[in-house]
Formats: sequence, C-alpha cells, structure tokens
Amino acid sequence: MDFKGNINHNQMKKLQKLGSWSGVIIGILLLLFILGAVAFQWITEYIWMDSVAFGNVFKTVLGSKLMLGAAGFVIFGFVTWLTVFWVRRSYLSHFDPNQLPAFFYQKKMAMNAIIIAIAVFAGLLGSVIVQGVGWEPLLKILNYETFGESDPIFNRDISFYMFVLPFLEMIINILLGLGFFMLVVVVAAYSVFNIYRMNRSAQIHLGLTIAIIGLLLAGTHLLSPFQMLLSNKVNIFQESVVHGLSYTDRIINIPVSYILAAVAIIGAVWVIFALRKGKFNAMLIPIVAYIAVIILGQGASVLVQNYLVEPNEFQREQPYLQYNLDYTRQAYELENIDVSEHPGNQASLDEDMIENNELTINNVRINDARPLLDIYNQLQTFRTYYQFNDIDVDRYEIDGEYQQVFLGARELNTADLPEQAQTWVNRTLRYTHGYGIAMSQVNGITSQGQPEYIVKNLPPKGEIDVARPQVYFGEMSYPNVIVNSEVDEFDYPSGDENMTNLYEADKGISLSGWNRLLFSINEGSFRMLVSDQVSNDSQLLDTRNIVDRINRIAPFFEYDEDPYIIVRDDGTLAWIIDAYLVEQGYPYAENYEDNRNYIKNAAKVMVDAYTGEVNFFVTEPDDPLLQTYQNIFPDLFTTEIPEDVESHFRYPEGLFKIQANKYGTYHMTNLEIFYNREDRWEFPTEHYYNEDIEMEPYYVTMKLPEYDEEEFILMMPYTPKNRQNMIGWIGVRNDGEHYGEKFVYRFPKQENVYGPQQIENRINQDSVISQELNLWSQGGSQVIRGNLLSIPINDTMLYVEPIYIESSNETSLPEVKQVVVAYQDYIVMEATFDEALERILELAGGEIDERDLQPEGGPSIEDIEGDPEVPAESEEEETPAQVPSGDSDLLLQEFSELFGGYQDALSNGSWEEAAKIMSEIEKRLEQVNQ
Repeated sequence: MDFKGNINHNQMKKLQKLGSWSGVIIGILLLLFILGAVAFQWITEYIWMDSVAFGNVFKTVLGSKLMLGAAGFVIFGFVTWLTVFWVRRSYLSHFDPNQLPAFFYQKKMAMNAIIIAIAVFAGLLGSVIVQGVGWEPLLKILNYETFGESDPIFNRDISFYMFVLPFLEMIINILLGLGFFMLVVVVAAYSVFNIYRMNRSAQIHLGLTIAIIGLLLAGTHLLSPFQMLLSNKVNIFQESVVHGLSYTDRIINIPVSYILAAVAIIGAVWVIFALRKGKFNAMLIPIVAYIAVIILGQGASVLVQNYLVEPNEFQREQPYLQYNLDYTRQAYELENIDVSEHPGNQASLDEDMIENNELTINNVRINDARPLLDIYNQLQTFRTYYQFNDIDVDRYEIDGEYQQVFLGARELNTADLPEQAQTWVNRTLRYTHGYGIAMSQVNGITSQGQPEYIVKNLPPKGEIDVARPQVYFGEMSYPNVIVNSEVDEFDYPSGDENMTNLYEADKGISLSGWNRLLFSINEGSFRMLVSDQVSNDSQLLDTRNIVDRINRIAPFFEYDEDPYIIVRDDGTLAWIIDAYLVEQGYPYAENYEDNRNYIKNAAKVMVDAYTGEVNFFVTEPDDPLLQTYQNIFPDLFTTEIPEDVESHFRYPEGLFKIQANKYGTYHMTNLEIFYNREDRWEFPTEHYYNEDIEMEPYYVTMKLPEYDEEEFILMMPYTPKNRQNMIGWIGVRNDGEHYGEKFVYRFPKQENVYGPQQIENRINQDSVISQELNLWSQGGSQVIRGNLLSIPINDTMLYVEPIYIESSNETSLPEVKQVVVAYQDYIVMEATFDEALERILELAGGEIDERDLQPEGGPSIEDIEGDPEVPAESEEEETPAQVPSGDSDLLLQEFSELFGGYQDALSNGSWEEAAKIMSEIEKRLEQVNQ
C-alpha cells in the first residue's frame, strides 16, 4: 500500500506542525517540572528553617546562590551564544551556500532560537557550577572582618589570604575552565578545511579566545606568590623544611611567577599578531617559551634547593623558620600557654596530701566510658528498643559537692521493635521518643563491680531531678515522626502497662492547610495525607538527628563527633555540640590536616532534647572569622549564654588534641632546636584490651598547684620522641572565667618520671599482678585494662587503672574487679581504689614491705598452689592442709569453671544463682587455705 500516496501535502504540513508543537509542549512541560521541583524544594526547606527560627539564614544563603546563579547563567550563556554565533557567521562568510548544510541557512528566527537554546543550556549549567561552589566565598568577601595582623613578606592582612585570595582564585579558575573549553570548541570548528588559515573572522575569534586565556593565566601566576605562604612545596619534586614561603621561593619561584605572567600576556599578543599575518608556525613560539620557562623555573628551584639551601639550610631558612614558628603558634593559640616547671615524682605522698586533695581523689575515674557503655545498655535499657549511643563525662554540683559523672541518654531505636510492630502507625505516630538518662559516679562501684548510679531506672530517679525526660532529638538515626496525632505516644514501660505522653511544645511543622500536602509529598507518604489519625493540630518533627539538624541549618561549620547531653537547672535535657570554623589560609602556619591550618571552636550549639530548639552560642567573640559569619548571618548567633548551660561547657577533645599535637613541636622556641626537632614531644600509648593504642585526652577533676579549689581539667601527658618516660603534660581549664586557658607542666629532664606505657609494662612485669590477671582471663573470661590515668597531685604523680572482667558470651557484662594504683616505684592491685591507695600510702610510709603485698578480691596462684618457699614447719603451723602440687592444675581448672559460671549468671541477671556460685568459690578457698 502506498502510504505516501494517501497523504496529501497539506496533511504532511499539519503533521509536521503538530510534531513541532508537541516538541514545544513537551519542552515546556519538562522545564516547568524542573522549575517546579526546585521551587518545591526551596519552599519545604524554607518552611522547615522557619519552624526552627532560622528562616533568615535560608534567605541569605538562597539570595547569594541566586545572585551567583544569575551571574553564572549570564557569563556562561553569553560566552556560549557569542561563540556559536561567531562560528556560524564565520562559516557563512567562508563557504558558499551549496557547501553548507541547510540548517545554516534556515530562517534567521529559527537559527537564532537554536543558538539561544544552546546558550540557555550552557547558562543553566554554568549557574549550577558557580552557585554550587561560590556562595560562601561571595558572602565572605562581602562581609569579612580584618585580623589586624599582616604577613611579613607582602604586608597583606591575614584576611586577604582567608577571604580575598580564595574568591579571586575561584573566579579565575571558573573563567579559565570556561575559556579552555571554548578554545577547544573554536579550534575544532575552525580546523575544518583549515578555515583558520583563510578566514579573517575565524582568526580574530581564535586570537581573542587565546588572549583571554593568556590574561587569565597571567592572573593565576600573579596570585601564585601569595599561595607560596600557604605551602611547603618549592617545586614538584621537593618540599621545604619551612611551611610557608622559603628561601627558594623568594629567590626563584616568585620571580619565575612574574616572568610566567609576562610570558602569558606577551604570548597572547604574539599569537594574535601571528594569526593576523598568517604566520601560523610562529604561534608555537610563545607556547614553547611558556613551557620552557616552567621547566627552567622548576630546574632552577631544584638546583637552588639542592646546592644552595640544603648544604646550609638552617642559615638560609632561619628568618622563614621564625615566621613558620611564630605564625603557627598564633594560628593554633599556642603563644599564650602558661608554662611551669613541675618537680616530677617527688616522694611526698602522704595522708595529709590526700586529705588536702580529697575532691581530686574522690573524682578519680575508676570506671571507664568504653566498657561502661555495654553496662548501661544491659542494665539500664529495660526494653530492646532503647539504646545508649554514647557515654559522656561531665561535672555537676550534687548536694553541694563538685562531682565528676558519667551519663548517657536512653534513646529510642525503632529498628529494634519486634517485626510485627514495624507498622507505619508505630514508627511514625506512637514510638516517637526516647526516655530519660542514666548517670553514675566516675569513682563509685558496687560490690559486684557495677557503677554506682546517681540517676537510673524508668522514670529516672536519683539525686538530680529530670523534670522532662522525653528525648525526641538525639544522636540516633531517627525517622521523622508526627506528634499531637490521635494516637497516644508511647512514653515508657511501667510494669505490665505502657505509659503515654502528649507532645506539649509548638516547635514542629504544623500539618494544617497546604503544609500537609507539601510534606506528604516531601516524605513520600500517602498515608500521611489521608490518615484520619493526623489532624490540623499535628506537627511533623523533621531531622531529629542533632548533628544532621544543625548541619542543615549551618553547613559552614564543622561539628564535633561527640555531642553530650546535659541536665539543666529546670530539669530539662539538652545536647551540647562543639562547632568549629576551619580555614586553610593562615600564612606560614603548618597544616594539621590536608591544607587546613586554622581552626576555632567559635560556637557551642545547644539542641533541646524535647523541642529540638537550636541555639548557636558564641564562644570566640573576638575571632575575625566568626565576626565575618556574624556579619553574614546576624540572626544565627546568640551572645548571651544561660549560666546553667555555660557551666557544662567542655573544651573539645578534638580541638585540644590538634593543639596539643602542634605544641609537641612548636613548644621549641629556640630556633636551632626547633629546626633540628631535638625536643619533639609525642602522645604516649596505653594498653587497652590486648593491644597498645595511642592515648586520648581525658578529663580529670583536680587542684592545680597554685589554686585552692579543684576544677574540671582536660589533659594529655607527653613523652619524648621514641621514649616512654613522661616529659610533661598539657592541660586546659574548663570552669567559669578560666575556660579555655591552656597550661603546660614540664618535668626535669635529668629525672625519670614514669610514662603511661612504662606503668603498663610494669603491670605486665609484676609477677603477682600478672599472675592474677592471667587467672582472671581463664575460664572463658576476658580482662579489659581500662583507661590509665596519670593524675598530678601537688608535686607528684599518681597512676590509676581499672581492671574489668568480661565474659565471652554475647550478653557479657563488664565488671570492675580490681584497681591498679602506681606511685614512684610502688605498684599495687586491690579490689577497690580506696584499698589500693591505702596500700600505696603504707608502702610510701615504710609501714609494710612490698613483698608482703597480696591482691584481694579473687583467687590467686598462691591461694591455689601454696607458697613453695615456706619451710615445712611453718607450713604446718599456718596451713595444715597444704594442697599437693599434683592437684594444682585440677584446682585451677575448677576455680576457672566456677568463676565462668558466676560471670554467666551475672550477665543473665540470675543473681541468686550467682550468689550460690560465689558461696561455693568462698567455701573452696577456705578448704584450700586450711
């Protein structure tokens, strides 16, 4: 059948017209869909931001993105339109009409529409690129504050390196990338039939593109000397001993950068003239010259570094080393650290010293947060869907006494609900929050080796009042929930029934009106839209993970990985998260990670565990980087800090570790010693489980020698490089007006002060303690060596380490069974800290001999095998029924099995059975010792 014969010319025109209109309609619908999706995202994000009282922050960020997006659209779109239009015009002027495809000669309106469409597409692409990478640099450069400190080479304020230089580099790099892309397009277009050799328009176009690229390259090289103050690279092969501009940079690399800038500009002009005169081979001369200058510059840098600098490196780099030392100390706030000499391990420990430091002794951490998390999760969760995510250390005033405590939030994990309970109603409407906290003493343990609780159980009861224990916002990966629905919210289990709760705050997203439709779509939940359990009074609690929540509000901060919960004076619960401002533009400062060399704990973020309300409290009001963000977001920050919140501020471990690590090198203010790294201090190691790990900073409550009251201190011991003795320690104060004050105590270099790893080695080498630990580790149990604390007391050092016993079964329950205390050359292990400290005092006072020590709290090797060194006559008097040596292995196995059963009974909560087994152990011990 002849299909074409049955369709006349008019019908073909109608079909073509219909097809063209269909394409237009589809294109318009696609564009509307994209715009609608973007607008929908903006609207829902603004509603959420406004619900947490930060709508102006969203509008500021959105405004900057729209401004940059518009600029990117115009620049990319215009350059693309000009390039395509110029190429078309060059083709039309060079070829005859019959040599080109028909679309080159289509109606002017249609061709212009095609060019505009291409330009619009490129503009949209440019808009996404520019606004994606540039909104923050744009806001900074429009609002930045100066540091009042200039670099020693170019005399530029540090703000230039922080704010101006990154913005200029961003603009140049974006334009340079666009320029190179357009150069590829132009070269490809004009290489067809060698148009560039014959067409003047093509030559001008190509020359203009190269000239713009040359100018941009020149700009890059003119900025390069400033970058030398931020790096220790002197060429592609070598690094300088100086972080920042060095001798080789000053002599070779800076002049080479200026020469390259001149070559780029001259080369661009050269290429334009070569194109104009048709000397196409001459176009290669500036390119070859440019590459040659780069190679010669790198070669000259290598020669100077190898043969002029390295043979006399200290003398050549001396002024630059001083800059490196000074500016690194400034960047990490190391220049104002109070340094004192500590006499070391003096023989001064006695009853009076203990009495004068009673609060310090009472707050020695016998429990360890790492195994304590397992204990909390087994003894204080009560239901499978509750979970403690972390255990934090803090301090509270309890009954008028300053106490250091462990605490954790009992959060809800709906993923652990029984499978039949994993319904939409349960996950979204009923199980909406966790409940309460558990808090325990850092130094108190029960007779079973468990922590002494200050607050425990459901509802929480104890010495601190928790008036609003519901935890709607926390550290878990929470799903979004709906509160104030027709479904009663589960609060906590009480016997055979479940208590319920009604969310009383007004801090969620109201689901009345259009909000319900918008957020049903946003949640992808049709049930949320149609459910009769959701009313106009219902609220959506969105983004309940506290770190995700604050990162959504202020993504320009970096947040600490360890949020901690506090109990406020009114009994409400709140989370504290440390917020860091991080930059990479501090001249001469050594990097701590990647290219970043400036970090400030500029704000503390508080998130109410019940309402989700967020506050950004300013803690570094004088920091220019923070002031810049305050200029950008005046409604984001709060300067007035409630006293009950400020009293729980902790100096962050992450920042302290960075500063302490840098101080290990930059405490050497003598330039020659600094250059040789002769007195490098390092972090010690400690033994945990069955391996040696690097020690982490730890909080202690202690009295500094020059003060009368105990305070909350974050500290870290130091050891010399490749040695294990302690050379000193660094600390930072946390309380009141002294918050953030750092100090260092240095020990005499001519005396040995035991380091943490040396104490660990002495524990391993002590015949009595090691045999005891080996005994405990048998019978399916595992010994856990807790955090070793080096505690300065006046002019001496005390070392404390808890020993945990953990059964190997899945429901293991770690228990503190022994405590090791070391002082000078004495080391003891007893069932409690008080007993161990008493023994140490007796040893230090000469009241007992170290050979008489026998650990208590469990069967020992001597208990089982007897003492082979005791004469027979004495043996008959003291131990009439000596155990035959052949039966010792059998007895050891019997005790191991009994103790394993005891551990299992405790882990399973079978207290009566555990008591029976312990009675049997005691009975067998009495038989052995008779």
